[in-house]
Amino acid sequence: MDLRGVKNWKLKLRYGRAETQFCHFAIVADGEVLRPNADFQTYPGPALLTMRVWASDADQAIDMVRAAGQHLGFESTGKVYVYDAEAGEPPGDKPYCYDLKFKQYERD
Repeated sequence: MDLRGVKNWKLKLRYGRAETQFCHFAIVADGEVLRPNADFQTYPGPALLTMRVWASDADQAIDMVRAAGQHLGFESTGKVYVYDAEAGEPPGDKPYCYDLKFKQYERD
């Protein structure tokens, strides 16, 4: 069920008045920015990519972070952490990600 645009979607999910086939996750992936991305103000080097996803399971969430990362010039080379998380946006009819952020860092 696509709940985007539905008022009080969190309450509807919580009390069973609406259902979704997806689970919500927050993801943190360690890796490398391979090519600069002006939209995210990234430059080549180590970085963390964080995002939130509606996915069918944790494996699909990991696949989504890898696919989104490749599209944005990021490659996951370290660990990928997947957490159950409170949603900030309602589920749709298909899996999707939102709230993508990069945090670049210097290696010691």
